[in-house]
Amino acid sequence: MTDHATGNGTMGDRIRLDFTFDAERMLDEVRAMQLADFLYYDVLPLRSPAHLVDSSLNPPPPAADYADGSWTPWLDTPALTSFPYLTSVVDFFRAHCSVTLVRLLRLAAGAVVDEHTDPTLGLEIPKSVIRLTVPIKTEDAVEFFLNGTVVPMKAGECWYLRLTDPHRITHGGLEERINLTIDMVPNDWVRSLLPGSTV
Repeated sequence: MTDHATGNGTMGDRIRLDFTFDAERMLDEVRAMQLADFLYYDVLPLRSPAHLVDSSLNPPPPAADYADGSWTPWLDTPALTSFPYLTSVVDFFRAHCSVTLVRLLRLAAGAVVDEHTDPTLGLEIPKSVIRLTVPIKTEDAVEFFLNGTVVPMKAGECWYLRLTDPHRITHGGLEERINLTIDMVPNDWVRSLLPGSTV
């Protein structure tokens, strides 16, 4: 694992995990979806709250805390179940932990995502979920900054990013960037992937 440490003996803000996925196979399936054109930024849910996938299900009651993912059951969307390799990537994690939200995130060439934080996406946050990122289509001109420095993510790699910290994106390339993001409830297996974790 590549652990970019914080310098104080704690877990780093970015960790490249020891497994990779076939970016070409994922990209082939994304292309087969024949997704609509978009401007700037596009999100396609692959796993969502159950009532959004199956209209026969009632929405869950309001929750006091939505951070940990337990406020609703989660179901795979038809956009996931129709594509076996993407399903196998999600299943890899689902075999070890509870997977909640899964999405394809598309960012248009030339787009900029301003610096922001995601307050519920960090292992250090009680009852939170964490997000893993698998780039499917990217190029060197796509720069993801975390705490002011670029995270050198390559297609097919799997990264933990501490998204409670400030991050931003500049896309200086010529084609859309596509990432797969997988949110999961931390358990002992998840923590074992993240050296330095004490939470």
